[in-house]
Amino acid sequence: MSGHSKWSTIKHRKGAQDAKRGKIFTKLIKEITIAARLGGGDLLANPRLRAAVANAKGQRMPKDNIERAIKKGTGELDGENYEEIVYEGYGPNNVAVIVEAMTDNRNRTTSFVRSIFSKLGGNLGSTNSVQYMFDRLGLIYIDKSSIEEDDLTEIALEVGAEDIHTENPDQYEVVTSMTDFAQVQGDFENRGVEMNQASLSWVPQNRIEIDDVKKAEQVMKLIDLLEDNDDVQNVYSNFDISETVLAQMS
Repeated sequence: MSGHSKWSTIKHRKGAQDAKRGKIFTKLIKEITIAARLGGGDLLANPRLRAAVANAKGQRMPKDNIERAIKKGTGELDGENYEEIVYEGYGPNNVAVIVEAMTDNRNRTTSFVRSIFSKLGGNLGSTNSVQYMFDRLGLIYIDKSSIEEDDLTEIALEVGAEDIHTENPDQYEVVTSMTDFAQVQGDFENRGVEMNQASLSWVPQNRIEIDDVKKAEQVMKLIDLLEDNDDVQNVYSNFDISETVLAQMS
């Protein structure tokens, strides 16, 4: 039931590079906008919006950008009408993939996602074609420099988290159930625990470990191309890399 993998460490490092390019801001603004549209602009009453704003602050998004995104979501300012879409399919080497998108043009986004799967030897599937292989869990990331492991463990147990993973050299990964996610996030906030990112995620029940560099690069290319698109918010897979391949790619 872990969100951690050797591949996840690479993804988080890639996330930092994306932030430097500014692309992450576009995705965060969409999430804030749709969270405010669905649940209102009150952070205390809207856990999804609270998480989105916390993630934006973690990426040092200016306060004005956050406030404009909330107002667009609540209708106080004009803005795009985004809809959420979840795509499922199989990438190269039979890797299961879930793609979460937010778009103002369903046809454009669907065409893009389908073309990426097709070009890289995968197949876009129907609803629930791969979701059954994943669990919907809350994942919260916290800088290791901000709190000692023993202190975080004690707090996490008290507030109802399910697990803590420490394999990532830079961040703790706190795992919660879907139903407890908002409560755990709120309790962390109340106790002054600084969170880099908090979100509901699709976590694979089992992983496919690939021990061939070329095959691993095929899957990574699929994920990178999908993540690089502004309409795509998140990409999840049951892909992992063997220690041998990881060493060759480091």
